[in-house]
Formats: sequence, structure tokens, C-alpha cells
Amino acid sequence: MSIWGKIIGGTAGLALGGPLGALIGLTVGAAVDAGVRAVERDPEATRRITFTIGAIALAAKMAKADGRVTREEVDAFKAVFRVPPEEMRNVGRVFDMARQHTAGFEAYAKQIADLMRDNRPALRDLLEALFFIAKADGHVHPNELEYIRTVARIFGFGAQEIDQLVYRHIGADPDCPYGVLGVDPSISDDDLKRHYRKLVRETHPDRLIAAGVPSNMIAVATRRAAEINAAYDLIQTKRARMQEG
Repeated sequence: MSIWGKIIGGTAGLALGGPLGALIGLTVGAAVDAGVRAVERDPEATRRITFTIGAIALAAKMAKADGRVTREEVDAFKAVFRVPPEEMRNVGRVFDMARQHTAGFEAYAKQIADLMRDNRPALRDLLEALFFIAKADGHVHPNELEYIRTVARIFGFGAQEIDQLVYRHIGADPDCPYGVLGVDPSISDDDLKRHYRKLVRETHPDRLIAAGVPSNMIAVATRRAAEINAAYDLIQTKRARMQEG
């Protein structure tokens, strides 16, 4: 059974607690399938399912932060999570229930932070996914930005890390290669190279897979890695031309 089938089938609802467990309980009621005992015997499987449910819940709450959910945001959600077409209706039930559920997004974020406290790459990728959804309709609403900042703080990211994340996504020129890398244009060549290599290590898909990032989130890391490489190459080209000139 796929991770989506386990979520909707009620497996995760019986294997986890907290606000995310309550969310699934409300979504599927007392539904039980043959996979319940298997998941309960596999803590790592339960962890992956819990993280995925939490990601859906945070995406749903964030999409509502500006007062409306647009078609572009829904399409962005589908692109990030790569939900199989046959499971989209069921996952949509979780998404809709999360929007309506009285539990605040802070409770979902706290449970995810506790669950993934030893896996910052997964938390970082989730923040990237939230920004991807927020930007889908062409701009990031102030409420969406504050939402992401709050989630990042709950996840344990420091003020400088959060500022770099925001600068990269919605700086004065979000397409600027320095913004993509989250650095100031005045950065030295040596510091730039060190920062670039650090980002490459952190976002390499193989490293994230080994760290336990759910496979459905690897697409975010792959896209981020491509952006980092392209931005660094562009900066190197521009600096080389300036030196030649």
C-alpha cells in the first residue's frame, strides 16, 4: 500500500497521536485497514507518514493565510507532493479538513519539529515547499510570509537563517543569483565558494535520501539543487567578465 493509501486508510490515525493524529481521525473516522499492525511495528514508517500528514496540514493552513485558496496554489501543492491521480481526491480530503480544523498551524508545526528534530534537511525542504506554494499565485501575501517565518521559528531556525530564506525567495530581485544563494552581492569569492559548497552538500538528493527525507519531498531538494548550481555558475560568469573588462 502506498503512503497515501496508508494515510487515508486510517493506518496513521491509529499509529500517531497529537493534533495530526486528531486531524486524520476526523478525516477518516474509525476506518481501519489491514496495514495498521504493520505500520505500528515500523516506527520509521509511522514517522514518514506523520511527516507527510503534517506537510499537507501546514500547506493547507498556509494556503488559507491570505484569506483565499487559489487554483495556482492547489496546482503548486500537487506539483510539490506528487500525489498519484487516483489518490488526489482522498488527499484533498485531508487538505480540506486541515483548513477547517480548529487546531492552529502552530500545533502542527510543533509536532513536526519534535518528530524531525534530528533531520533539519527535511524541515528545510518543507519550508521550501511552503514558499513554492505561497509564490504560485504570483506574489507572497504578508500573512503568508509571517506564517512561514513563524513555522521556521518553531522548527528551530535562527533569525539569520530565516532572513536568508526570505531574502532568497522575495528579495528586491528574487531572480538575482545572489538572492537564490541567500548571500550579499559583496561576498568575497572565497566565502562565496565555501557557502556554495555548503549548500550543495545540504541539498544533494542522495544525502537527503540517506537522512530519511520522504521520497515525495526529494523533488523539492532536486529543484533547489538545480537553482543553486545555476545561480553559482551565473555569478562566476559575471565575475569573470568583470575581471576581463
